[in-house]
Amino acid sequence: MFGARSKTDLALELQAQFPILRPSIHTRRANLTVKFEDLYGFTVEGNVDDVNVLNEVREKVRQQGRVWWALEASKGANWYLQPQISSISEVIVLKSSIKLSALANSMTLKKLIRKGIPPVLRPKVWFSLSGAAKKKSTVPESYYNDLTKAVDGKVTPATRQIDHDLPRTFPGHPWLDTPEGHATLRRVLVGYSFRDSDVGYCQGLNYVAALLLLVMKTEEDAFWMLAVLLENVLVNDCYTNNLSGCHVEQRVFKDLLAKKCPRISAHLESLEFDVSLVATEWFLCLFSKSLPSETTLRVWDVLFYEGAKVLFHVALAIFKMKEDELLLTHQVGDVINILQRTTHHLYDPDELLTVAFDKIGFMTTNTISKQRKKQEPEVMKELDQRLRRLNSLRTDDK
Repeated sequence: MFGARSKTDLALELQAQFPILRPSIHTRRANLTVKFEDLYGFTVEGNVDDVNVLNEVREKVRQQGRVWWALEASKGANWYLQPQISSISEVIVLKSSIKLSALANSMTLKKLIRKGIPPVLRPKVWFSLSGAAKKKSTVPESYYNDLTKAVDGKVTPATRQIDHDLPRTFPGHPWLDTPEGHATLRRVLVGYSFRDSDVGYCQGLNYVAALLLLVMKTEEDAFWMLAVLLENVLVNDCYTNNLSGCHVEQRVFKDLLAKKCPRISAHLESLEFDVSLVATEWFLCLFSKSLPSETTLRVWDVLFYEGAKVLFHVALAIFKMKEDELLLTHQVGDVINILQRTTHHLYDPDELLTVAFDKIGFMTTNTISKQRKKQEPEVMKELDQRLRRLNSLRTDDK
């Protein structure tokens, strides 16, 4: 019969009316999981696009390395140790005694550090610029060895907590998660717990000290970096028993979020989302548990040179980068998932730091210090009330 078609013809015609829904190349690449080790031995798990980002970042690191080596060749191996000017106010104070070359050096160094210190130079640059070398020079050369020998075998609440946390510190790392790695990390943490009994040991320091060991190569240098970090770079009382300093930082961060990212802040308030749910770990572990290691170390490059204000810049940047997504959330769990997913896949440090310093806007250490002083009385009052309630409960139990 005219016009009669077979079932095959009908099937082919019907099929032609619909697009064949094959995953795009981008989708297939995004779904392909790749595992490999980064520069510091951590296993990175991501898709092909993540790998491409990391390759681009490493090429930038190589280019940046050439810039540093060229400066060493033209200005000398320790050119960055020449007098530095950290602010315009310092210029005004020094007036005629200041050399124009020192100001130029400072501006060059600040820009270079924000672009990243080459991994091979990172140990000596950190050790010098952070103040760790100066701190170490004030004590006898045998200080660290004498300290570790003196505390060997001693048991305190701090040493017990350290022993509990060692196996949980970056499990699976090819060196940290070995008897040698555990023993080295333990000596650094126990040593510092005796150096500063007010701090002793606080959970979070294990991650910080572990990453310092991977960068600094020797445990003694890692110890002094930890010392300068806790005693000079970060605020007081961040790691004491009641974490008062950390509570203050969280309140300051909440205020800064309202000022720098008002739409996000208002939306999170409507969800009754407490930023400390994510930011406490960021500040205590200095992002070492949240960001990929190479991104964390780029943050630390700037932290050791510019101070603790950098932590606020970076924390605000993470929220800012996901502003549109966060504004669409309806539940606290969705906010946490977005932020965790974002931090775990922030393989491009330049993307993060560009937002942190160019889009968040200017913040001075002095401004943040004023915010801290404003928040401290209320925090101490709350902690005192909490302690009284605990003591009251203990009395009732007797």
